[in-house]
Amino acid sequence: MSAATDLIKRLPEAFDADAGAGTDCTIQFNVSTPMYVVIANGTCESREGTSPAADVSITMEDDDLVALMTGELNGMTAFMTGKLSVDGDLMLAQRMTTIFDAGKLG
Repeated sequence: MSAATDLIKRLPEAFDADAGAGTDCTIQFNVSTPMYVVIANGTCESREGTSPAADVSITMEDDDLVALMTGELNGMTAFMTGKLSVDGDLMLAQRMTTIFDAGKLG
């Protein structure tokens, strides 16, 4: 299991229900082992594979995703330097750092 896969599996523990209130979405992570997160009705669940209907897809190298989600890599810097590719709802991608508590992922 990669560090990115482990991190994605732990995202439900880091989910901030208050910050994610009213958000119903699917976030696809295209890393070495594709996974996705479903946020609905104030809950968060991680799943393996590729979502049939993701609202946003994040494509990154495993180490870069871990750095991004733990606050070590700035999302805008990652995007501008080509380390991060976003397809779909860009605003949702930008909200990920507020929806998930990086302190619980480090």
